[in-house]
Amino acid sequence: MRTLTADSGAQVATKVDFEDFVATRSTHLLRTAYLLTRDHALAEDLLQTALTRSWFAWSRIEGNPEPYVRKVLVNTYASWWRRRWNGEHATEELPDHGVADHASDTASSHDLWEALSRLPRRQRAVVVLRYFEDLSEAETADLLGCSRGTVKSQLSKAIAKLRLDPAVIAEGETR
Repeated sequence: MRTLTADSGAQVATKVDFEDFVATRSTHLLRTAYLLTRDHALAEDLLQTALTRSWFAWSRIEGNPEPYVRKVLVNTYASWWRRRWNGEHATEELPDHGVADHASDTASSHDLWEALSRLPRRQRAVVVLRYFEDLSEAETADLLGCSRGTVKSQLSKAIAKLRLDPAVIAEGETR
């Protein structure tokens, strides 16, 4: 504990070392932060931010530093609240329902990847960029450094090869 005295020798203000203050009062302040945020991790972040801001002003705090730190804590929370981000909220049901995963779908997608791997590199790149990355013909041409006509011809050739590839032809289907 440090005390500052005026020239007359009278005690002007008592200042507690920052480390001592954090050691003795952080549990209480963390509880306050939790009551504000209702989330343990967010409360820890809030307290850490408030203590960091208070540390920079520590030499200017006179008297009991707890009201000052509490005010910084509440003001920081209010500024976070004004940003309109309230975190994630757990729900019982997921809002979007995915497609059921079937073993045959997995096998057919694996077959498609096998068929794609047999395409020449340029044709494979065009198929991936156009259909998997959903780029336009112009974007694909710019990315590959070729003309739009080249993209169209490479895509046409790739689709023709994929139609004939045994990996993607369904059982019992002949072409």
